[in-house]
Amino acid sequence: MGGLFGVASKEDCVFDLFFGTDYHSHLGTKRGGMAVFGEKGFDRAIHNIENAPFRTKFERDFETMTGTLGIGCISDNEPQPLIVRSHLGNFAITTVGKINNSEELIKLAYSNGNPHFLEMSGGDINPTELVASIINQKDSIIEGIQYVQHLVDGSMTMLVLTPNGIYAARDKFGRTPIIIGKKDNSFCASFESFAFLNIGYTQYKELGPAEIVFITPDKVETVSPAADEMKICTFLWVYYGYPSSSYEGLSVEEMRYRCGAKLSERDNCDPDIVAGVPDSGTAHAIGYSRHSGKPFARPFIKYTPTWPRSFMPPNQKKRNLIAKMKLIPIDSLIRGKKLLLIDDSIVRGTQLRETTEFLYQSGAKEVHIRPACPPLLYGCKYLNFSRSNSELDLITRRIILEKEGDNAENMLEEYANPESEKYKEMVEEIRRQLNFTSLQFNRLDDMIEATGIDPCKLCTYCWNGKE
Repeated sequence: MGGLFGVASKEDCVFDLFFGTDYHSHLGTKRGGMAVFGEKGFDRAIHNIENAPFRTKFERDFETMTGTLGIGCISDNEPQPLIVRSHLGNFAITTVGKINNSEELIKLAYSNGNPHFLEMSGGDINPTELVASIINQKDSIIEGIQYVQHLVDGSMTMLVLTPNGIYAARDKFGRTPIIIGKKDNSFCASFESFAFLNIGYTQYKELGPAEIVFITPDKVETVSPAADEMKICTFLWVYYGYPSSSYEGLSVEEMRYRCGAKLSERDNCDPDIVAGVPDSGTAHAIGYSRHSGKPFARPFIKYTPTWPRSFMPPNQKKRNLIAKMKLIPIDSLIRGKKLLLIDDSIVRGTQLRETTEFLYQSGAKEVHIRPACPPLLYGCKYLNFSRSNSELDLITRRIILEKEGDNAENMLEEYANPESEKYKEMVEEIRRQLNFTSLQFNRLDDMIEATGIDPCKLCTYCWNGKE
C-alpha cells in the first residue's frame, strides 16, 4: 500500500510537506520520499524507513530542502518520488496503486521507443517509473495521466510535480482517495483527510473517480472531470484508514462503531469483557460494547515506544514475533474471564492464534473471536489490501483447498454465502485450527450497511470476488 501528500504554496512548503507526509506513515513499510521545486530547481530525498520512523530519517532533509511546490510519499516497496526528464519537461512523480498488466505495459513502452527501465533491488521494475513512461508517450501530462488510467489493469492514483504546479489524479474507479485541503496562500493534496488538519488546512474538496486537477498556490482547477462509476475499497474503513480520517464523507471511526454494533446484533455470546485487538479492532469493539451492553475493557495494551508501527518488521516470521511481544497483559482483566475479542480481519490467522494462546496462558477462561469483516477469500488485485502475497496465504483458501481439492475454485461462491453449510464448515475449521472458544465473522451485507454508502460504489472483491 502507500500514502501521498502534496503542497503548492506561495511560501516555502517543506514544513507542511514534511508533516503531511509523516502523517501517512501507517500506510507503508519500506520507503519514504519527498521532492520539491524551488529557485534551485528540483530537489529530492528518499530513505529506507523499515527500522525507523519517517520523521527521524528526514529531519536533516527538512532543514536543508526548500521550495514552494512539493510532493511526498510513504511506500511499501518502490523508491519514490522519481524525478523525470522528458519531452514534456522535467517533473517529479509519486504513485499509490497496483499494476496487474505490467509486462504488457513494459512491452508497449519498448515498442514506443522507451529504451530501458531501471530495476529495483528485488529485480522488479519500479511501477512509478513505468507510469512515468506511459505519461511520456503522450503530448501533454494531462493526456498522459488519462492514458495511464485507460491502460492500467488495477489502480493508479498519483501526484505529478511540475515547475508550475501539481497534478493530482485519482485512480479510474476511485479505489483510493485524494482530498484537497486549503489555507491562506496554499493548497494541498492528501490520501488521508486528517493529515492536513494540524498544519492549518481545512477540507476544500474530495476528488471523484478518475478526476485530475492542477494545483497552484492560488487555485485548484479540474482539468479532467470525475467519472460516474466508483469502486472505493471498503477495507479502507474496516482497517487501513486512520481513525480520524473520512472518505466520501464517512468517518472511519464512526463506521467502525456501526460495524461493531452490527456484529453484536447477530451475536448471543455472554462475555465478561469486550476488547479490541489494538489498534484497528478497538473502535469495532466499542461499537459492539455500546450495542450489547457488555463492558468494554483493554485486557492487554500495545507497547509502542520501541515498535510504534504495526507493519514492522517486513519479515512475516519476525512480524508475528514482534506482534506478540508488543502486547502486555493486565492480569486482573484476563484471569478467569470470558473475553470477546474483535480484530479487523483474519488473513493468515497466525498472529490471532498466538494472541489467543497468549490470553489463555495469561489465565483467560474463554476467548471468543469476532472479526469485523467477512472471511477474506480473494487476494486483492487492486491495492493489496488483503495483505497476502498469494491467495493460499489466506487461511480460508487453504481450508477450502483441503476440503474441495481441484474443485476449490468452483466452490468459492458457496463458501462466501453465510447461509450455506460450506460457509459454516469453513468457519468451524478456522475456529478449530486457531483454538478459539467461538468464532463469528461479520456479514458482508451488515458491513456494507454500516458504511451507509450505495453498495454499487464499494469494492468488495476480497470477500466475494465481485468487481
